[in-house]
Amino acid sequence: MIFYDCSTAPSPRRARMFLAEKGLTPETHDISIAKDEQLGDAFRKVNPRATLPVLITNAGTTLTENLAIAMYLEDMHPEPPLIGTTPDERAEILQWNAICESQGATAVAEVLRNTNPHLKDRAIPGPANFKQIPQLAERGRVRVTLFKEMLEQRLDNSAYLAGDMFTFADISAFVFSDFARVIKMGVTEDTPNMLRWYEAIKARPSALI
Repeated sequence: MIFYDCSTAPSPRRARMFLAEKGLTPETHDISIAKDEQLGDAFRKVNPRATLPVLITNAGTTLTENLAIAMYLEDMHPEPPLIGTTPDERAEILQWNAICESQGATAVAEVLRNTNPHLKDRAIPGPANFKQIPQLAERGRVRVTLFKEMLEQRLDNSAYLAGDMFTFADISAFVFSDFARVIKMGVTEDTPNMLRWYEAIKARPSALI
């Protein structure tokens, strides 16, 4: 396998943590988003959509979405299970992962990509340029607050998002919650259940890579 990573971006970190939890160390290439290396001809030959992460499988298939990467790795390396072992577990884990992507990741991205001066005209990842829209940043801050409130409520009744076991959904929620610090909306003592969960995942070796 060949893994294309970016050490500073949240989306590749999800795949990086998944690989680490599986004990896998594929050939890795770090692509600097800060230097716009994802837009260069060399990387565009790997992924014309100019996004990260990318995993090239042993069979040569190019995977450019976290869910696809996770499903492939889970099927090829089922231990330890990160996407469940029964239909019900699998469905709940994937449901929470989808919630984290649609309500967490997009909210944080709305704020960052529509306020950061270094992302001027780069409000959406990919090869096309899009202007920043300040109103989306305002909406994004509200959405991040609602996302944190949802996680706080869920984690009042559950050790992890999808039950008693650490899963792919926790990787996604942790990465998005941790990255929210760049917009000054990271995890604080105001959400004690979320803080307990966050500190437990932060201590895992995969979170330190």
